[in-house]
Amino acid sequence: MNFLDFSSTIPEMPFILEGLGVTLKVVAAAAVFGFLLGVLITLMKISPFKPLAWIADFYTSIFRGTPLVLQLMIVYYGLPQVLGFDIDAYWAAVTAFGLNSAAYVSEIIRAGINAIDKGQKEAAMALGVPYPKMMKDLLLPQAFKNIMPALINESITLTKESAVVTVIGLGDIMRRSYQAGAAIYSPLEPMLFAGLIYYVLVLILTFAGKAIERKLNIND
Repeated sequence: MNFLDFSSTIPEMPFILEGLGVTLKVVAAAAVFGFLLGVLITLMKISPFKPLAWIADFYTSIFRGTPLVLQLMIVYYGLPQVLGFDIDAYWAAVTAFGLNSAAYVSEIIRAGINAIDKGQKEAAMALGVPYPKMMKDLLLPQAFKNIMPALINESITLTKESAVVTVIGLGDIMRRSYQAGAAIYSPLEPMLFAGLIYYVLVLILTFAGKAIERKLNIND
């Protein structure tokens, strides 16, 4: 009995690699959506209008307190029951991942803002700087600089968690590795190849994050 035999897997590798484009499109769109929504939720959390903060905290508790795969299945299988029409698997994945990521991103940004010296905020308020301008020009830029490593880590997490789209039939890397394994009656080798692809993606994101950190430190 051979422990590993990649001879039958090699012809399936191009098929599995075709899922890379699907994975990257889902991750990129969800990351942008999650970041923008996360900024909005952060502003709600730190808003002096308490009902907004309560809504934002409730949102965060829901999406951080339930499994991502459950959220994905509710969007893809549950929402059509309410809306009366089917949702494309790609957009269901982007929506679910974006909503989930926004909850974590909002906490990261909030922590970054809270880490800024309160004296800066007080000085801006004393000078009569409008709240939106203070956030846009003073607090948010500093917060983003401080939280960049955490945001890179969130993008890495999002990349790995994107593999759960296989449960709704989207042809990503993981889904195609399952199909390749079924075709050659040997699932381990295709899954190992899929794992290698994810590992390389994470390495690229890690190196990119370190490069951004170095650039930010140089500009200090």
